[in-house]
Amino acid sequence: MNEQPKKTIIVIPTYNERENISRILPEVLAVDGSVEVLVVDDNSPDGTGEIVAGMAEKTSRVHLLQRAGKMGLGSAYRDGFAKALEMGADYVMEMDADFSHDPKYIHDFLRMIEVSDVVLGSRYQNGVNVINWPISRLILSYSANLYTRIVTGMPILDATGGFKCFRREVLEAIDYRTSRSDGYSFQIELNFRCWRQGYRIREIPIVFIDRHSGTSKMSKKIMWEAVWMVWRLRLGSLFSKTPTP
Repeated sequence: MNEQPKKTIIVIPTYNERENISRILPEVLAVDGSVEVLVVDDNSPDGTGEIVAGMAEKTSRVHLLQRAGKMGLGSAYRDGFAKALEMGADYVMEMDADFSHDPKYIHDFLRMIEVSDVVLGSRYQNGVNVINWPISRLILSYSANLYTRIVTGMPILDATGGFKCFRREVLEAIDYRTSRSDGYSFQIELNFRCWRQGYRIREIPIVFIDRHSGTSKMSKKIMWEAVWMVWRLRLGSLFSKTPTP
């Protein structure tokens, strides 16, 4: 008896990504005929949601979760994960809409998740693979990941990246719904939960290219949240038992 193919849903959060979303969705769908996309749009004023809705009418592989307003990246992923699991996803991926995450790597994620529990796209596995960033931001990102490794003990080179893939059972076990962090700290927190529970985490090299169009959502609030998050995770781990999968 032939095994049923695994269902993969890629969650893409959007806010004012009109210039990118109409171009990246066809590229994502073309990579693998079995992949579906769930766009979580925070009621973008530029009409991003309307574009996705129009595409969803033409193909059953595109889905739209329209939210009432701008509620944050972490919140978008929590809602997106819940919807993807409700839709029966075996694998749940996350990626950005702005082409900083190249769709060509989706195949690499899907191959690696077959022998892993979590797959992370790493900008720092084979040196530094970032294009079009100013040196100040590159230093900030690299230092943030070094800081995270030192404080938490996680052996992950790129803990702040948002190009990744989870098995369904992992998301269910780490109870992502209880996370209240946003931005980069959301990525760190989920990675930490996976690592603490002993799941097989693999990093694969990617080249990160700064956004093609639109405006970065980075802010000082997001940066400081990540700074304090790693200490909260570290201190919390000292007073809690580590569950096993």
